Amino acid sequence: MTDTRSQFRPADHPNDHFLLTTVVGSYPKPKWHDRARQLFEDADADFDEDAWAEAKDDAARLITEEHERSGLDVVVDGEMRRNEMVEYFAHRICGYEFNGPVKVWGHNYFDKPSVVDEVEYDETWLVDEFEFTDDVAGRPVKVPITGPYTLASWSFNEVYEDDAELANELADLVNLEIEKLVEAGATYIQIDEPALATTPDDHAIVGETLERIADGIPDDVRLGLHVCYGDYSRIYPEMLDFPVDELDLELANGDFEQVEVFTEPEFTKDLAMGVVDVHDATVESVEEIKENITRGFEIVPPEQLTVSPDCGLKLLPREVAYQKMANMVQAAREIEAELDAGEIDVPAAE
Repeated sequence: MTDTRSQFRPADHPNDHFLLTTVVGSYPKPKWHDRARQLFEDADADFDEDAWAEAKDDAARLITEEHERSGLDVVVDGEMRRNEMVEYFAHRICGYEFNGPVKVWGHNYFDKPSVVDEVEYDETWLVDEFEFTDDVAGRPVKVPITGPYTLASWSFNEVYEDDAELANELADLVNLEIEKLVEAGATYIQIDEPALATTPDDHAIVGETLERIADGIPDDVRLGLHVCYGDYSRIYPEMLDFPVDELDLELANGDFEQVEVFTEPEFTKDLAMGVVDVHDATVESVEEIKENITRGFEIVPPEQLTVSPDCGLKLLPREVAYQKMANMVQAAREIEAELDAGEIDVPAAE
């Protein structure tokens, strides 16, 4: 496996060991951002397209700097320009249309799109977002992108024979977008497939789409796959065959009860492991997070471990989200120092 990880190690990193720290993607939007959106959507308000663009730029700049202030090695802009992980992309893919929100659970609604014609690539989806973030950031930038399996399964399919055919067509479009991102300088791409671990046997569909996505992407570009909480035994060890460098898994929310799933056979990818729970507004202490990080050493040695929250932080209060990140980074740096001193056993290395 090509080493795509070392490029993100800071030149002045204080420890011999290195645990890459990052976030999954989404982050709480500033309250004024939501107010700006309301004004933009109000036909009677004096708030035009330029004002709304400026508000999104300001929010992206602010959250990128907040991520850097927490100490993260790789940052994102918190997805300040995105409203929802499927809807945002469906608006930018030819062949989709919207017919109003559908009820998904309780009082929650989702503007579920329909595929009414063959999907086609038109203008870029994320290149402008990446270029802006990369320009304001002093650290490497990761680009999260919703995967084709989720884009297909969370849409009404009125054209293709089944969701597998639609997902493969969408995978070719995702491949084109990643090529554009790489041309713009992106070196860390994360494919988000949140529902993969909840649906039996669909790992085969995702594996095929990932082969299409990875086709022609340079070896030095780091590809990750984020999978939300579910029964990981449904997709392991098959997921080890996916053409990605890193598998990003939500383990803190389940009290790490599924760690044993990944110990046999050997976990051969890099592991991005959730070590703080994004569903709980309690801020974990540095000591708690350090204990969580060491659970990852049951699966992989330190040189294969990325430290991350379980999932996107967007539903938490902003001050809670920030403190979780800051504590997570401090915990990672302390664990590195203890590894240097030989104070921590690493079962996976044995």
